[in-house]
Amino acid sequence: MTVCHRDPEADALGSALSVALALEARGARVNAVCADPVPDMYDFMPQVERFRSAPEADLDPDLIVVCDCGDLERIGPVLTEQAELFARVPIVDIDHHVSNPRFGAFDWVDAEAAATCEQVALLLPHLGLGFDALGGDLAQDLAAGLVIDTANFQHPNTTPRTLRVASELLAAGAQLPLIARRIYRTKPNAQLRLFGRVLARLESSRDGRIVWSVLLEDDLAKAGASPQMSEGLIDLLAQSDTAQIALLFKDLGETVRFSVRTRDGGVDATVLTAAFGGGGHARAAGATVAMPFGQAQPAVLELASRLVAELPVS
Repeated sequence: MTVCHRDPEADALGSALSVALALEARGARVNAVCADPVPDMYDFMPQVERFRSAPEADLDPDLIVVCDCGDLERIGPVLTEQAELFARVPIVDIDHHVSNPRFGAFDWVDAEAAATCEQVALLLPHLGLGFDALGGDLAQDLAAGLVIDTANFQHPNTTPRTLRVASELLAAGAQLPLIARRIYRTKPNAQLRLFGRVLARLESSRDGRIVWSVLLEDDLAKAGASPQMSEGLIDLLAQSDTAQIALLFKDLGETVRFSVRTRDGGVDATVLTAAFGGGGHARAAGATVAMPFGQAQPAVLELASRLVAELPVS
């Protein structure tokens, strides 16, 4: 069984699905599991419809491969609903988040990898498979993860190895222009309306070095949008030409989820999120705060302000 995190995006989906397909090609029976439905925007990923919200009842796995999860709880309700399996079956943890606590019987955590899909691509030869296996399906699914986690190879996490892997995937049949267009340049009108509502609330402090906005509980309904359509909002906020820290708060009622983006060489985003029980990468991280919005937002902004104040004056 392979599992990715809830609220999935292309790296989570591509890595968990590719491991499942690769193991199947070697003769194993594998279910790919995700707690939440696959967003429609990823229907260009071959065999993504294979994901299930739970393993088949008669599947008795001898291994659970968890992909792209900074901690085990990120898989969501699958963890509690399949508690017996997770207590009994060894876990292989494949991830690239520096904050990963190493929760598996075997942990392959490579913080230098731009995406978990980069790691899985490197794993394929050890399984006796080429990048062009399964008619290019693996190449397309893995390339999607690289594209989203590097912002189409624009983020500083893009390394020479990342580009070498992407080149091999492209040669094996990955359609990089299609992937980039579907992820970054194809938005439902409802999503554009949602973005407009949130961007209209943009605020800043510290002379613009901190910018933030909030996604309110009723925004989705008023825009006619689904929860998955909030994907990409934080990256728009991070385009601010003055911001050292960009924050998107999601008011969930009893809890608040916030996402962080920071500039290369500036504040480490994981320092901010770790203070609230979260994690991620130095430039992109997130956390869920178990307090109402009116308490959570000031606490996060206060720490963000202190971290920005500690930066050297340029």
